[in-house]
Amino acid sequence: MTNPDEPLWRTTCRETVTAAPLLSDISVDVAIIGGGYTGCSAALYAAQQGASVCLLEAKSIGHGGSGRNVGLVNAGLWLPPDDIRNHLGQETGDRLIDLLAQAPADVFDLIDQNGIDCEPVRQGTLHCAHSGAGRRDLQKRHAQLVASGAPVELLTAQDASQRTGSTAFQGALYDPRAGTIQPMAYVMGLARVAAESGAHIYTESPVRSLRREGKEWLLETPQGSVRARAVIQATNAYHQGPEETAPDYVPVYYFQYATAPLSHNLRASILPAGEGCWDTGLIMTSFRLDGDGRMIIGGMGDLGHAGCGIHSAWVRRKLDQIYPQLSDQPLVEGWHGRIAMTSDHIPKITQIGPNALSAHGFSGRGIGPGTVFGRLMAQSLLTGDPSCLPVPVVPEHRERWPRLRRVYFETGAALTHLIKARF
Repeated sequence: MTNPDEPLWRTTCRETVTAAPLLSDISVDVAIIGGGYTGCSAALYAAQQGASVCLLEAKSIGHGGSGRNVGLVNAGLWLPPDDIRNHLGQETGDRLIDLLAQAPADVFDLIDQNGIDCEPVRQGTLHCAHSGAGRRDLQKRHAQLVASGAPVELLTAQDASQRTGSTAFQGALYDPRAGTIQPMAYVMGLARVAAESGAHIYTESPVRSLRREGKEWLLETPQGSVRARAVIQATNAYHQGPEETAPDYVPVYYFQYATAPLSHNLRASILPAGEGCWDTGLIMTSFRLDGDGRMIIGGMGDLGHAGCGIHSAWVRRKLDQIYPQLSDQPLVEGWHGRIAMTSDHIPKITQIGPNALSAHGFSGRGIGPGTVFGRLMAQSLLTGDPSCLPVPVVPEHRERWPRLRRVYFETGAALTHLIKARF
């Protein structure tokens, strides 16, 4: 198997951005830590507002979860609307629901307006019912989404079969607002446009210390430093900065495998309209085609864990179950990424100091929410108005037994993959 820490998306990415380590001492209005969707979106917005901006990435742009993403540009969170309102209250919940309903449009507008070369396909997504219980869950979600104004459609098993090219599902929930992208290319494109707008992008520049000096923040990297009026920390599940500002979350791994590009005939029989898909399984499966016609299929699990062989064998069986016509297609690439999961599946914004915000916990929904959260955090810090933030700021967020729960999730995924999709 290929290196699980080297996603296929890096190989097929057609976007580039010029960046190098920070080698000097600089001063800016806004310093951003982390070069994923949230950080690059914040850098782009702040630069376009005329602020002086620097972005510090410990590795390379998109090194973390953004460059390992499935590439589904979804509207909303994993939670159905009523659950979001139950956690946040009616007014705050409605605001977050409305913001994230608009998130795919925000993403595709950025792509169109800035010519980001990231294989955008705005043909919607299909949440596929893997069982009768899954279909009943989709019926509940459909009712709540329609009541919230979402233009979603509940498909029959026959309609789902026509849309997916598979007879494995008992129905699907179609969301026309959503779509797919090449996830690494999107984040690289955001960074490129941010740099063209005046932001200074530095890679291989981990923040070793972050402290307040007078009315400014001082960020120190191995070979330079930044003084800033405001700070945005957007490290999510790949934090390499000071321990005192590390986000708290449950780490969950998600892996993906890819075939070689399929023949024209095979491609014509699978997802002919180009939707991105995932199912209703407790240990979910995602599947989609990329721009070159590769089938990308994924599930929960760590390919660096002892259960790697179990996950690899399962994904082969699962692909054959969904698409028997691909049974002779080898899986030639495999990679994984780490997700920052919160107990309530709602992203958090924490106050790590005066004029300093940190966001994390997108729970696998990083593209739309990350883009929105980054922009609105930058807006809040530049205007001094916290009311524009998508969720209320909290002084800190703590998870109970995150390491134990990480083992629980990985063990559950391995056991599920050991016994599921067998004939």
